[in-house]
Order: sequence, then structure tokens, then C-alpha cells
Amino acid sequence: MTDAVKKDRPEFRNIHFIKDLPNYRMPLASVVSFAHRVSGALLVLLLPLVLFLLDTSLANETSFDYFKVFSSGWCVKLAILAMAWGYLQHFCSGIRHLIMDLHVGLDKDSARQSATSVLVVSLTLTSLVGFKLFGVF
Repeated sequence: MTDAVKKDRPEFRNIHFIKDLPNYRMPLASVVSFAHRVSGALLVLLLPLVLFLLDTSLANETSFDYFKVFSSGWCVKLAILAMAWGYLQHFCSGIRHLIMDLHVGLDKDSARQSATSVLVVSLTLTSLVGFKLFGVF
């Protein structure tokens, strides 16, 4: 191609992390995909802690009573809510990815709709868990 025929498009060769990435607008489908990866990493990293806490709480009645009193704090409830969000987000977006593996909803509009529905469903379920956890109902 000659220079006269080329379109004027920006070239991104060395993207500066701090300067260029805040200005980059990711599509909603990529936000859901990124959240799927973050929630999966959160689940994998917190699994040993959750298993340890479960094993310790089932060891005897005294440790169960300790965790029962310890879990009434708001900091622990926020950690539980974060783990619930991780599970619900990963589950909902995992279903979306499995459906996309069947070659359903791969066009741009369907991908945007499914990403929106995943965010709405996972955040709604997470807010319901949060309301129940903090004693709203």
C-alpha cells in the first residue's frame, strides 16, 4: 500500500500504563471478561483460607463459638460479601462463556446484551446476599 491510500489511524506501539490506559474505554463484554478473571483469581486465592476456617470451626465447639462471635463484625461481613460477589460473578459470567462456546451470541449486539445481563444478575444477587448478611431482611 502506498502512503496516499493508507488511512490515518493511530498507532499504539508502546502503551504507557499510567498515561494511556485510563483514557482507554473498554467495551462492556471485556469488562465482564476481566471481572470473570478477577473473581476466579479471588476464589482460588481465598479457597485455602475458607477451608482452614471451615476445618477449624468444625474441630470443636469452642472454636465454633469463637467464629460465631468473630463473624458478627462488619469487616468480616464485607469479606464474606466480597467472596459472595466473586462466586456469583464467576458463576454468571461462566455460564455466559459456556453459551458463547456453543457459538451463540457472538455478534456485537448479543455480546453486549449478555454482558449487561450478567452484570445485572450478578450485582442483584450480590446485593440480596448483602442485604441478608447485614440484616435488612
